[in-house]
Amino acid sequence: MVFRSIRWLGLLLAALVLAWGPGGSAPAQAAGGPRQAAAAPRAPAEDPDDARVIVKVRSGSAMALEVAGRPRLAGRLGRQLALASMQDGHVLGRRTQSLRARGLSSSQLAARLAALPDVEWAVPARRKTFTAVVPNDPFYADHLTGITPVVGQWYLRAPDATRMSAIDAEAAWAITTGSGAITVATLDTGVIGSHPDLAGKLHPGYDFVSRSSSSADGNGRDADASDPGDWSTTADSCGAADSSWHGTQVAGLIGAATDNGIGMAGVGRNVMVLPVRVLGKCGGFDDDIIAAMRWAGGLGSSPVANAHPARVLNLSLGSSGSCSAAYRDAIAELSAAGVSVVVAAGNDTGHAVNEPANCPGVIAVAGLRHAGTKVGYSNIGPEVAIAAPAGNCVNDTGPCLYPLLTTTNAGKTTPGANIYSDSFQTSLGTSFAAPIVAGTVGLMLSVDPRMAPAEVKAALQRSARPFPTSGAQEAGATACHPPGAAEQNECYCTTSTCGAGMLDAGGAVAAARDALLAPTAAIALSSGSPVAGDSITLSAGGSTVSEGRTIAGYQWTLTRGADLAALVGATDGASVTLATRAAGEVVVQLTVTDSTNASRSSSQSITIAAAPVVVSAPAEPGGGGGGGALGWGWIAGLAAAVRVLARSAPGAAGAGRR
Repeated sequence: MVFRSIRWLGLLLAALVLAWGPGGSAPAQAAGGPRQAAAAPRAPAEDPDDARVIVKVRSGSAMALEVAGRPRLAGRLGRQLALASMQDGHVLGRRTQSLRARGLSSSQLAARLAALPDVEWAVPARRKTFTAVVPNDPFYADHLTGITPVVGQWYLRAPDATRMSAIDAEAAWAITTGSGAITVATLDTGVIGSHPDLAGKLHPGYDFVSRSSSSADGNGRDADASDPGDWSTTADSCGAADSSWHGTQVAGLIGAATDNGIGMAGVGRNVMVLPVRVLGKCGGFDDDIIAAMRWAGGLGSSPVANAHPARVLNLSLGSSGSCSAAYRDAIAELSAAGVSVVVAAGNDTGHAVNEPANCPGVIAVAGLRHAGTKVGYSNIGPEVAIAAPAGNCVNDTGPCLYPLLTTTNAGKTTPGANIYSDSFQTSLGTSFAAPIVAGTVGLMLSVDPRMAPAEVKAALQRSARPFPTSGAQEAGATACHPPGAAEQNECYCTTSTCGAGMLDAGGAVAAARDALLAPTAAIALSSGSPVAGDSITLSAGGSTVSEGRTIAGYQWTLTRGADLAALVGATDGASVTLATRAAGEVVVQLTVTDSTNASRSSSQSITIAAAPVVVSAPAEPGGGGGGGALGWGWIAGLAAAVRVLARSAPGAAGAGRR
């Protein structure tokens, strides 16, 4: 009963998510759905010859009792209104259905139906048109003048022949503009919170830079995650350089305040950003970074508890070398806690992917040019999960045409005026491809916060667009090859070098929405303790689909233990028979597909016990041994049987589960 209660609790929670939105708030806007555009498109005129309405039968009425959860109202209501043309439409609930009729308008039909005593309400089924929420941020647009890139935020718009790698954020925003309940952490140089496009978008973060030689703010760890500047001089190990404001640039790409009439748009729009400072002068150290990763994901409370644990970590940092055990363990722990880790592949001109982008469980991001080819500086390799725009210039002199416009600062050392990166102060690198992916993951989790990191990664890769095979700017560009000692500049990406494809934000968010609405696949056993030789029934009767959908098909598969058992008969029905042959563990998988072709699979491990050994008492010599006494031959046989049972029993010495 405990397991059954948990399953029904899960179904109840899923229903609440569908009804109230991923953020747990009312359906109107807080769940991150797109707001109404300022000027709604003019509604098409009603067709008087094709009335469409949605009608609900009054609870407790005679008609409600008649339909009993399966509304087929056209005949009953049509007779009451003397409308022979009434036809049944979609079933939309236990007492709700759409209807069609000819010869009058939708408004007229709704009014007539609403007047009937058995009808609770009736409304016209109005036409809706697709309206993407295009932000009013001035730098988002194309054809800009001044020092901003002429192409504006080209990387967020729908792809075309010129902008092949653009991610189509508008298609994602048409599904959700992000939820403030989802937090994306930037583990970087800190953030300048006074930037007008970051105001109100930052949670209080933390400074994990512990070494005074690189702290740049004159102290060690503290609760101030602002960026004091990471400038350095010739006396520093990394040489002289101005402050990068790297973390501020990353934060703007993820979640700049959007549709606020100033500056730029952020990929994640309404998601929140958690600044975590791990880089100072000349970079940062692994122990600070790993401690910050655990804190940002809500795993560690040292030195203080994180009041806003992140569901996504963005690490636009790295160094050469293989994935260490320290990063491997931290990432595994974060993944188990439901935290997705997005990491830049590195900027070493086509060499191997950096650590921690080469660690198992992360979403490693390679960089693309606007044309969809690998940008020259991006690292590549089989560890890359997906590729995204990283910014590039198509000219050797003058303003850069295709940088990634984002939030930054004009100060050379300490913070000065808040500005945006432009065609001269450019933002280029896989450091900026990664936050575009991290912001997209924030949108995906806004739709379905239950998604596990592996599911997020799979949805990103499944929805990715294929790489182009033409259009390179560099003459003689060829397919990218596995990284080696030689540099690789612009080349045509493959799935073994640049990941599954080019990021499609709209497709990824749609995949998250579809996963939320996918059916459940529940497996029930007629016997929980089968013995070798038994046949048991496996049932999918507990599987469910979203409202308005039906189950279109089942598929049963034996994924482990084919030498121990077999599925008997048809494997595409609501139940199947498992015939067992020998002791051991088998795994059965059920895939349920609904009427929209959405599907979900689940697996069930079944342990088959050994059949008991039956021992027959041997006849006593001379037929004696009456009175219930045990003869020596019978006792010897019993002892042998006990030894056989002891060797085959679970937990016997030398035995182990495979």
